[in-house]
Amino acid sequence: MKSKTVREGFYRELWVLVVPIVIQNLITSAVTMADVLMLGRVSQTALSAASLAGQVMFLLSMLYFGLASAITILSSQYWGKQDRDTVSGIFGIGLLISMFVSLFAAFMAFFFPQNVMAVWTNVPELQQEGAVYLRYAALSYCFLGITQPYLAAMKSCERVKLSMRVSMIALGANVVLNAVLIFGLFGLPAMGIKGAALATTLSRGIELAVCGYDSVHQECFRTDPAHVFHIPAALAKDFANYSAPALVNDMVWALAYNMNSVIMGHLGSDIVAANSVVTVARDVITTVGFGIASASSILLGREIGANNLALAEEDAKNIFRTALQAALVQGVILFALIPVIPGLVILSETAAGYLRSMLMISCIYQIGQIMNTLLIASFFRCGGDSRYGLFLDLFSMWGVSVPLALCGAFVLRLPPLAVYCLMCLDEFVKLPFALHHYYHGQWIRNLTREFE
Repeated sequence: MKSKTVREGFYRELWVLVVPIVIQNLITSAVTMADVLMLGRVSQTALSAASLAGQVMFLLSMLYFGLASAITILSSQYWGKQDRDTVSGIFGIGLLISMFVSLFAAFMAFFFPQNVMAVWTNVPELQQEGAVYLRYAALSYCFLGITQPYLAAMKSCERVKLSMRVSMIALGANVVLNAVLIFGLFGLPAMGIKGAALATTLSRGIELAVCGYDSVHQECFRTDPAHVFHIPAALAKDFANYSAPALVNDMVWALAYNMNSVIMGHLGSDIVAANSVVTVARDVITTVGFGIASASSILLGREIGANNLALAEEDAKNIFRTALQAALVQGVILFALIPVIPGLVILSETAAGYLRSMLMISCIYQIGQIMNTLLIASFFRCGGDSRYGLFLDLFSMWGVSVPLALCGAFVLRLPPLAVYCLMCLDEFVKLPFALHHYYHGQWIRNLTREFE
């Protein structure tokens, strides 16, 4: 239901940004879903091992997500001010951070994959299969270390359709290569889990090539090294003050979320396999909610950079209402799909039972996810208040959900589903605080300045 205070053209501006982001999120989820469905037809061991090995990519993805937020905080405001040179410098900062971490991850995955897998599971067959996956996927981390900061900067300049097109190309390549390499089509040998990892690497290479071509022809900001790595000291300081907390926040969240995978990896392959499926299902269903959150940071950041603070505050109210409605609808859709999803993959009876229960929990859990993401990762960050979310995640995850899950799993020896419920507490611990800060905090600030 539209508010009486909705300005003319608001929903059109919002959905012009939301739709391409939703399509991109669906495509990204579909890439993961293709891996899950195809490996789910190979064996439960292959599915579980790839899921655990994929935690390296998950951690990197959260780095990229945090980096995208960090880039958006400043670059969307400078884009609103039409300061393209400063946007180039912000992209340069993000690229340096991204490549440093990505190269380290690729080095560890290629040369020490068994040691990396030992972090997530003590099951020998999962360690062995997962190590194979990591070695074949290592190079893809380097490719993503370049493409993700670039696409984030482009989104800040309202070129959201670029990410959608790049993702569509990557999806098409990944699905085809998955089928060919996993099952050995067209006379090629069936590679199984190796094929899934190699398909991911090749598709990410194609993604990088597309971004490289686009960088030569786009006009949003300069991408030559002289401009990208010309970073004024004041800009680096602003990035550290306003953007870095968002990056740290997402890494804190990702490490805590990843700790859940470590815990489940020690509870057996049944709960791991079920979690790999429920994660993909939830990611697909929640694309609209997360798309609204991503789009709102671009829309509000532009308005704040143009110093239209009252307009940004009013638009935020309408975005909040729209996101809540989307989250409720998503919960209903996920609930309706519970009888269908377990039949899409080959699981043991125990794993299928876990999956059904975890899907029911996720119907409610995703509402907290969407609203917290909207408030913390979008509203507060684009308004220059990125530290509050960092404190919330430190408290709710490392102070509440992770310690309770560790205690439940290894001290009290609770059933896996009970441990999973403890893992899901974080979103509902921090939501009341996020809502209070939204309604009573001064979270909107114009962060732009002049550079010589």
